[in-house]
Amino acid sequence: QVQLVESGGGSVQAGDSLRLSCAVSGRTFSNLHMAWFRQAPGKEREFVSSISWSGRTYHADSVKGRFTASRDNAKNTVYLQMSSLKPEDTAVYYCAASASPFSAGSSSPNDYSYWGRGTQVTVSS
Repeated sequence: QVQLVESGGGSVQAGDSLRLSCAVSGRTFSNLHMAWFRQAPGKEREFVSSISWSGRTYHADSVKGRFTASRDNAKNTVYLQMSSLKPEDTAVYYCAASASPFSAGSSSPNDYSYWGRGTQVTVSS
């Protein structure tokens, strides 16, 4: 059973930074493609960033230059470093994982089989 546990969310001011973490257990982490999604109230879940098993990253245009995904295979953990946060970044952030080789870089939630429960990020102006 693959488990993903997010942490690091919180309430910050616009312009601040946060780093989210997602600890993975139950599967060989280095073989997983990882991603971050977010969902604001009343909106659909949207792609934020992904990082393949090889470390290649992809970011949504809305966060490019501000957010960076990274991974530490020794710690079975993926990170999302968020800087220059804006009120529109307010959402529940979810970590997702896929073992499929076709999921690398995917921005579709349907391509990820495993999900965490999410962590709230609130950015006030």
